[in-house]
Amino acid sequence: MKNPKVRQVVLPLLAAVIWGGSFVTQSLSASRMGTFSFGMMRMLLASLFLLVLVGISRRLHPRAKYGRAQKKELLFAGIACGAMLSLGINLQQYGMKETSAGKGGFITALYIVLVPVFGLLIGKKPSRRVWLFVALAVGGLYFLCFTGDEGLAFSDGDFYIFLCAIAFALHIMVIDHFGSRVDSIELSCAQFITVAVISGICALLFGERTTAEEIMTCLPYILYAGILTGGVGYTCQIVAQKDGDPTVVSLLLSLESFFAVVSGAIFLHERMSLREYFGCALMLTAVILSQLPEKSAKAVESGKEA
Repeated sequence: MKNPKVRQVVLPLLAAVIWGGSFVTQSLSASRMGTFSFGMMRMLLASLFLLVLVGISRRLHPRAKYGRAQKKELLFAGIACGAMLSLGINLQQYGMKETSAGKGGFITALYIVLVPVFGLLIGKKPSRRVWLFVALAVGGLYFLCFTGDEGLAFSDGDFYIFLCAIAFALHIMVIDHFGSRVDSIELSCAQFITVAVISGICALLFGERTTAEEIMTCLPYILYAGILTGGVGYTCQIVAQKDGDPTVVSLLLSLESFFAVVSGAIFLHERMSLREYFGCALMLTAVILSQLPEKSAKAVESGKEA
């Protein structure tokens, strides 16, 4: 796939489909296996998968070995990306214990709106319209997570998924910083190894005990989350962000929320209330409009053609 324009469309769309389906596997495994144990095993599998790809790539396309400075940069990039990814996937997995696959997918999609907000921290001032989209997304989050009976209270699962969206927004920013400096597959592999190590340490610190029976029960979910969600999905993201238009890439990645709802309905028979569907619609509108070029967004808002 040598055409950059093809890469920036096909790869993020593939990642969105895979990530949307992963909410089903995470929902099914959340009550059967420890959060950090699941994270460690899925990322060990993803690391092994990519190590094989790196080995094949180097055989097919021999190149000079990395110098000391290059190794240091790859190591630092892998740790930085891995730390943010570890925070995101473990918060998400923990939150999936108490929320649905569809709802978890839509709350996670808030990372697309949070990215320009966090850009303020590095001197990138968002336009005024971005704040409108943030308000729209927060409104959608209210209808999605707060029911009339519960009042103004997040469920624990919703809260952890929201924190995971923050972590994923930071993860995207870190990849944007390092993605063009190092090899995409090797960066992906380095971040997965980092996640596996962090998750393994946390599993020990929090006293998680994983039995062979639990592993065998969750093996299909670990395989999906490791090879597809990790090895394929996150690598697609890094490759697409390397030379793709960030607007198009982010927009396509955000479709994971749609595929999460579809997967939850098909495989878990989940159904949401009209109030929750309205919240999803508001959030998806905010996500899509926030990624359109300014002229196109204004045209959409005014009902005119861009």
